[in-house]
Amino acid sequence: MGKRRWGFCVLLCLFFAGSTALFAGGNLVGHLSGDEEVPPVDTKAQGQAIFKLRDDSLSYKLIVANIQNVVAAHLHCAPEGANGPVGVTLFAGSPVTVNGILAQGELLAPDPENVCGWADLDDVIDALETGDTYVNVHTLSHLPGEIRGQIR
Repeated sequence: MGKRRWGFCVLLCLFFAGSTALFAGGNLVGHLSGDEEVPPVDTKAQGQAIFKLRDDSLSYKLIVANIQNVVAAHLHCAPEGANGPVGVTLFAGSPVTVNGILAQGELLAPDPENVCGWADLDDVIDALETGDTYVNVHTLSHLPGEIRGQIR
């Protein structure tokens, strides 16, 4: 493999793997798959959740592939391997089948009365930085979640 191609692969892997560094200068990312669900789900679906701090808001983009009849996507509070409550709704609506961007936008606050105990955007950012958050995409076939990824 040529040096250019090798360098591109390394950069791509770093982008998709995310970083344990805080938001300073970077994104927090999660790769979503059925293997990460608790319990695991056998599916070809996968996705990426990307969060970036911007001034007084938190931008996000949720990209999915090979998934059908999506009804919701959330940012949950829980460590890897554990299920947790919803803290922020990223997508909710009638069932959609998407190969590409499912949802994107700016987060200004957590869901009202969320059970994560997040009162404001700073609480959400703190939770993202600790690694105790994950994104879950819910479908008609797998209402508890078809794909999941811990945010790092």
